[in-house]
Amino acid sequence: MSDYRAPTRDMEFALRSLAGFDEMAKACNYEDASPDVVAAILEEAAKFAGNAIAPLNRSGDETGVHLDENRCVQTPDGFKEAYQQYIEGGWAGLQFDAELGGQELPFSLAIPVQEMIHAANMAWGLCPLLSQGATEALSENADAPLKQMLLPKMISGEWTGTMNLTEPQSGSDLATIRTQARPEGDHYRITGQKIFITWGEHDMAENIVHLVLARLPYAPAGVKGISLFAVPKFIPDADGNPGERNDCYALSLEHKMGIHASPTCVMSYGENGGALGYLVGQENQGLACMFTMMNNARLTVGLQGVAVSERALQMARSYVAERIQGTAPGDLEPSPIVRHPDVRRMMMTMKALTEAGRGLAYSGCVAVDYAKHAELDADQRSYYQRRADLLTPLVKGWCTEIAQEVTSLAVQCHGGMGFIEETGVAQLYRDARILPIYEGTNGIQALDLIGRKIIRDRGLAMQELLADMRATAEAASTASALDDQRLQVFEQSILQLEEALQLVLDSSANEHFVGSSAFNFLMLTSTVTAAWLMLKATLLASQQSTGEAGDEFLTARQVTTHFFVDHILSRCAGYLASVKAGEDSIMALPETAL
Repeated sequence: MSDYRAPTRDMEFALRSLAGFDEMAKACNYEDASPDVVAAILEEAAKFAGNAIAPLNRSGDETGVHLDENRCVQTPDGFKEAYQQYIEGGWAGLQFDAELGGQELPFSLAIPVQEMIHAANMAWGLCPLLSQGATEALSENADAPLKQMLLPKMISGEWTGTMNLTEPQSGSDLATIRTQARPEGDHYRITGQKIFITWGEHDMAENIVHLVLARLPYAPAGVKGISLFAVPKFIPDADGNPGERNDCYALSLEHKMGIHASPTCVMSYGENGGALGYLVGQENQGLACMFTMMNNARLTVGLQGVAVSERALQMARSYVAERIQGTAPGDLEPSPIVRHPDVRRMMMTMKALTEAGRGLAYSGCVAVDYAKHAELDADQRSYYQRRADLLTPLVKGWCTEIAQEVTSLAVQCHGGMGFIEETGVAQLYRDARILPIYEGTNGIQALDLIGRKIIRDRGLAMQELLADMRATAEAASTASALDDQRLQVFEQSILQLEEALQLVLDSSANEHFVGSSAFNFLMLTSTVTAAWLMLKATLLASQQSTGEAGDEFLTARQVTTHFFVDHILSRCAGYLASVKAGEDSIMALPETAL
């Protein structure tokens, strides 16, 4: 497997220029988030990702994890040592409160760091991803004593966190969960079983804080009767250190298609009378509390799609430059396969999708920073909250779908060698397959987009986004940043999205139509939004260009945008046709035809 080198210049451009990080940092009074600080963090994170965890990716996949006789998970060689470097580097606390040990930098600055980690080793990176999500949920919802008990060690990275939602009978339908919580003084006793718990048990940290959804005895039925509890593996003692072992254990580990080095656990609570848990937030408000974690987790899962795509792109780029096979058009002797037209098509498809996905993910995270910061007035925060809410299902859905395409193309670029495990590219393909599934399947993301982000506000957030797209198109026309033909293609895609939006609003009461058209509407919206960001990137690159030979990076942005418009944006007509066909072509089918 080729070495991973973080594309720090691409990341810095996407964050600071395209996503507008610098303007956000100024507006939200993040004085410490200067360009020099951003550059230094990206440089050091690149060293950590490339040197400490990337070399463990292949070996971790081959070794996997196992549950010993004491029901403790043993991680692959090197994982614990790399995690200790993660703690010592202060990477766990970038975006968290200084009062609790964090660095209080913007959430969006932690995003390129997370991309590097997941590109280097996605299985390893899932541990800090879930921990940061659990920390966010506690930071937003826990009372002061519980925060003081748990957060300093979680923000330092010494303790990790998990999210416990799913049960054997419930899947994504949380209304049917059966885990029980029984009041007992100032805490609760938790009994039940959870499945698919990522990093639910491991040996990398001294304690694990599980966030568990459960029902109180007097709770109403359905999702309105769910509460959230913090259940530590070891109950903190009076000094805040791990004390008595709690009544929660891993029963077994799942044998998975990919991410073999990430323990996916079946967790049991209360085999010996009940696991001690602490209420997070208010009783029967557990799902709302958990969504604090889930929404940002959905953004970071989308980011995982970008990360694994970047790693696949790098591996393919290295291979096609070295592999000699056939004689390319115009050559007189056997050529590197990168000179063959179809290989170039695949490489450019991978590059365009990855760069567009990065711009989309980073933009969504910058909107989160705007929305939560008190420096802005209420109207501004509401505007950015709508933008963050709208982009979240796009980031999670589209960026994980393109990861399937990009990793598959990486295998194809390798030819038969891509199907051989020794090259390492097959692992990326296997690892990426979970991304459209967890943190809410992409079908759920599509329904969320239409139901909560479009119909609920009658398309307000989408109209705001469309207005930004039109403004960019006008600016591109004035600056001649895109030729007339390609600009017309982009403007046509805006009209296609507007038409689909109106169809959705007009048919919002028809559940069959909504369910049948949701995924294609998600893909249409995401593709047009990605094209807008690519065009915006071209505009910014042209403004930064000096016209000298050293500007290959900025020139490449324009070339990639041209390819995106020519080869990717044309998919929008098909998505619109599928939205229109929707109910008639899906629900009208007899079940015997499926």
